Amino acid sequence: MIRLFFIFCFILIFINSNKVISQELILPGDYPDPTILRDCNDYYMTHSPFFYKPGFLIWHSTDLFNWEPVTRACPEYVDSAMAPELVKFEDTYYIYYPTNHGEIFVITSKNINGPWSKPIQIKGAKGIDPGHIVDQEGNRFLFLNNGWIMPLSKDGLSITGDAVKVYDGWKYPEEWITEGDDMWLESPKLFYKDGYYYMVSAEGGTAGPPTSHMCVVARSKSLYGPWENSPYNPLVHTYSDSEEWWSKGHGTIFNDTEDKWWIIYHAYAKDFHTLGRQTLIEPIEYTADGWFIPSQNKECLINKTKNKGFNLNDNFREDSLNLQWTLWKENDSDAFSLKNEELCVKGKGNGIEDARLLLITPQDHSYVIEVEASISDNASCGLLLFYNENAYSGILIDKDVAKIFESPQKNTVISNLWGENPKLKIFNNKNLIDIFVSQDGENWTIIGEKIDVSDFHHNNYGGFFALRPALVSLGKGYAKYKNFKYYPVLENSIK
Repeated sequence: MIRLFFIFCFILIFINSNKVISQELILPGDYPDPTILRDCNDYYMTHSPFFYKPGFLIWHSTDLFNWEPVTRACPEYVDSAMAPELVKFEDTYYIYYPTNHGEIFVITSKNINGPWSKPIQIKGAKGIDPGHIVDQEGNRFLFLNNGWIMPLSKDGLSITGDAVKVYDGWKYPEEWITEGDDMWLESPKLFYKDGYYYMVSAEGGTAGPPTSHMCVVARSKSLYGPWENSPYNPLVHTYSDSEEWWSKGHGTIFNDTEDKWWIIYHAYAKDFHTLGRQTLIEPIEYTADGWFIPSQNKECLINKTKNKGFNLNDNFREDSLNLQWTLWKENDSDAFSLKNEELCVKGKGNGIEDARLLLITPQDHSYVIEVEASISDNASCGLLLFYNENAYSGILIDKDVAKIFESPQKNTVISNLWGENPKLKIFNNKNLIDIFVSQDGENWTIIGEKIDVSDFHHNNYGGFFALRPALVSLGKGYAKYKNFKYYPVLENSIK
């Protein structure tokens, strides 16, 4: 009997591992917890900003595959913001989101491009991963993690009744390797179709082992249940560490303008937790018995995505920072000025841990970042790959010395031989980095070689962040930057 049981489990896993027919990366880099809104013929999407500010970068698409950034909706917020829900009700757009302390906030706008309101706390709502739904009578509700529902006011800014637990999740096989003993029932995303309310939820934990995360589906005639789990669960899951995408989960089901069905979700690229959780799309099908399964159409994604992510280069010709830039744990617009194709950044702090950091989201396994710096009195410039205050690598340079960081705990100090206008460069070759300095931009000196940054990610340092290129301004003076360059490297070499 035991042997038959293991044979059955092997067959089940083999069948399930072949469920995923096709998937497409639509936003490379750290764009986790995607939430998508179809508004007539337009699609809008945003993601978790965590401590990166301004937050909630909104993307726009007309075909689901090619996306352009529109605006950052929330300049300032308290604590870490994550797992949003982007919805439109009547003539108003809403982004609901939790903090890392389990408080629920919302921002609103009459125009997707803004201006957006300041954050408003939904008092009495506690949890994470809000999911919004309007019932067939026009009443509004929020779902939260662990299967809780609460009624919302008509304006969507307050709760009007008690929270009730209505869903216990789908029990996945005990032998599956997930992120621990907890089910991690999260990310409720809801919609109505053909007499049923459908809810897609995340389970298994969003990081940890490659096989942790998943998307499961349930349906009910009433938002208050009982909820019936899909016999085809899980809809999305990573079954083996040999797959291209790890920890697939946190999905939203939706239909497009041609009534074709899709699910978007996030996942880690195999062996590249440092890039964070990236946004993927996968076609699904509505079955005769009223459920959703992966699509059998293998051709529907071919040659769809032609424009992936940002052009991350910046010559600082604009009057304000471009949308690719965020700050770490602050958004002080008075600390920046742009003039004559130069970015001037006011210094802050006594070390990397409290310096002013300006970051971008990398999109490639291997890439080069390069910038021209200008050092003033009482200030240091720097170019880093930064995960958080406990995990970073790169160079910090002032008029006298350059400090090369393999990590916060391991650094080397050398004399500044390149003057007050050094050129800085980092080559990240699949999580092994080389650090360069130049005086003229032609002749480069390597001052850090084959530094391993592959461990700088959530499973070791928490936070659900990504290892991001960062410009640094440290001290009481100013750091100035010109001609920031980012370009992918397809071969393991630098010319």
